[in-house]
Amino acid sequence: MYVTLLKSKLHRACVTQVELEYEGSCAIDSILLDTAGIKEYEQVHIYNINNGERFITYAMRADAGSQTISLNGAAARKACLNDRLIICTYGMLNSTEAEFFKPALVYLNHNNKIVGTHHISTTEIPIDKG
Repeated sequence: MYVTLLKSKLHRACVTQVELEYEGSCAIDSILLDTAGIKEYEQVHIYNINNGERFITYAMRADAGSQTISLNGAAARKACLNDRLIICTYGMLNSTEAEFFKPALVYLNHNNKIVGTHHISTTEIPIDKG
């Protein structure tokens, strides 16, 4: 049997742009994608903390270090600038894999800077006290 589990999460990402007249997607700072293990064009589930909207689109790479979280196309109607989002990916694992799997959790501040991680396979990033 296969189960669908959380693969990765960007927690409390802040919307920096909304671009209605653009091909639909969610542009995300490349550093955030790489830290969370999210691939470009991978399906992402987005949960808007401010208004309760939940929708699915795909991830696109934004410039590394830009702190960009841009909702484009129809997704731009689901959030406003500065809304806080939870951006998740999911994966299907068999029962044996699922028993040992841990998701990559990346926690962000209001400027989309990483303030902490959990279950990252490389060295964990310490919480930013500044």
